[in-house]
Amino acid sequence: MDTAPIMRTLARWQIWLGWLVGLPIVAWLASGLFMTLRPIDEVRGNHLRIESPAEPLVLADSALASPEAQLREMRVVMQQGRAVAILTGMDGATRRVDFASGTAIAPLDAASARALVAERIKGGDTIRRITLFPAERTPFDFRRELAVWQVVLADGTHVYVGRDTGEIEAVRTRWWRWFDLAWGLHIMDLSGREDTSHPVLTGFAALSLGSGLFGLILMFRRRKARPRTG
Repeated sequence: MDTAPIMRTLARWQIWLGWLVGLPIVAWLASGLFMTLRPIDEVRGNHLRIESPAEPLVLADSALASPEAQLREMRVVMQQGRAVAILTGMDGATRRVDFASGTAIAPLDAASARALVAERIKGGDTIRRITLFPAERTPFDFRRELAVWQVVLADGTHVYVGRDTGEIEAVRTRWWRWFDLAWGLHIMDLSGREDTSHPVLTGFAALSLGSGLFGLILMFRRRKARPRTG
């Protein structure tokens, strides 16, 4: 069977497909290289901000936000039919109080965390295990300095409930964790998975762009069949 016509057809299709995908790939590589040239904080203009000393939150005639309380933030939410103030101090410590009376609310226990997840998360009643993590030793897929209950569901989803906030702080599905790994590989930062501007990434982005451009240039080349001798 003579396969030469088939191979010639495939070669023509390869050239057209190369042009079809080559230009978008080069544009993707060029834009990716551009985005690695500056740290994201600099792109957002954070380096232009003039930092001012942090001041505590003070509200007139408020026992919760008095000067002595040394609050950095106060957030009021509804929990179990009552207004609850979530208070964050200047030292980063978090606690809850009844907004109307100012009475302290105890940190969330395991049973309350289970009930909250069962109420607010689909499939939240199929709990495999629950573990408390202190603020200084939270799991990698949470990455926040906040004491949390990690509630692991039957499907592998991790639900994080703030011990001192009484709120669901994060939901990490299995797909999220694989996506997070893929993102870390994409930006070549497996440790923190946040640094999008470092020499290794910029260098490989430049090499990839150069390879893509060379590939497009070589597509202009036309090979002429040489007569066989012999």
